[in-house]
Amino acid sequence: MMEFFEESIFFGVVLSIFAYGLGCLMHQKFKLALFNPLMLSIAIIILILLVSHIDYDVYYSGAKYLSYFLTPATVCLAVPLYEKLELLKGNWKAILAGILSGVLTSLCSIFVMSRFFHLSHKEYVTLLPKSITTAIGMGVSQELNGYVTLTVAIIIITGVLGNILAPLVCRIGKIQNPIAKGIAIGTASHAIGTAKAMEIGKIEGAMSSLSIVVSGFLTVILAPFFAPFI
Repeated sequence: MMEFFEESIFFGVVLSIFAYGLGCLMHQKFKLALFNPLMLSIAIIILILLVSHIDYDVYYSGAKYLSYFLTPATVCLAVPLYEKLELLKGNWKAILAGILSGVLTSLCSIFVMSRFFHLSHKEYVTLLPKSITTAIGMGVSQELNGYVTLTVAIIIITGVLGNILAPLVCRIGKIQNPIAKGIAIGTASHAIGTAKAMEIGKIEGAMSSLSIVVSGFLTVILAPFFAPFI
């Protein structure tokens, strides 16, 4: 039976969908931010692969087809933005300033922490695209000669943490403006954080969707300037 699963090209896809579905059920049952569906699905898949002694390459040979939907799914985030287009036109200066400050904060914090922990240049550039969507971050990491697979993992961890902690951070920081919430979440935690922003409200979701695109564009431009610092 195990050989059947290992030889099946659909094993990775089925396991991924099953794990995420189970994560969603647990999230709905317990209603806790800690039970994030994506984080739970990652843990479930790792556990199954370890217990079953199935090589990651076997799993990925099927699961890789799911990644083809990543770019179209990111593009679809333009829909809520279009619905709030008038709001964007009326606040575009503040919105762009907020996204730019978020991108610069992310890049500068990576630089400071890399110096503090004495990271190598390759490790440093691997971390630079941590707050942008995977589809863009992989290209940035590859262009800067970073560890692409590690960049993907860091981007996912950043998004999951943003998804979990966003409501708490907004409460602690007393951020009540929906535009400010959306910009902060989207700039810091890309598409995974945007899923939480959409749960909070339509304006938050629209502004977070915009932040994904603009912050990704700015990071592509600014990351090569930060790369030589270490």
